Amino acid sequence: MFKIKKGDTVRVIAGRDKDREGKVISVDRKKNTLIVEGVNMLTKHTKPSMANQEGGIIRQEGPIDASNVMYLHKGEPTRIGFRFENDKKVRYAKRTGDTID
Repeated sequence: MFKIKKGDTVRVIAGRDKDREGKVISVDRKKNTLIVEGVNMLTKHTKPSMANQEGGIIRQEGPIDASNVMYLHKGEPTRIGFRFENDKKVRYAKRTGDTID
């Protein structure tokens, strides 16, 4: 079960972008990677095309391994657990015990 979802706010805990925060743009469950807004910026050289008439150099986010980020709950990084509330499986912050969704 993947604990981080699209739209969550996370903090990078390892690598070149350590201590940077951002919103999760997309999740790749097969590769166990995330794309986080403003983190792991890559430079991509593109040819002119119908979609991009100019071409040139584009800066975009690259994937980052899910193990290198932690969920932010009330500004503090925390681990995420699962529990059942009213016969529904919900995520909760292990640091505070609060239900996330």
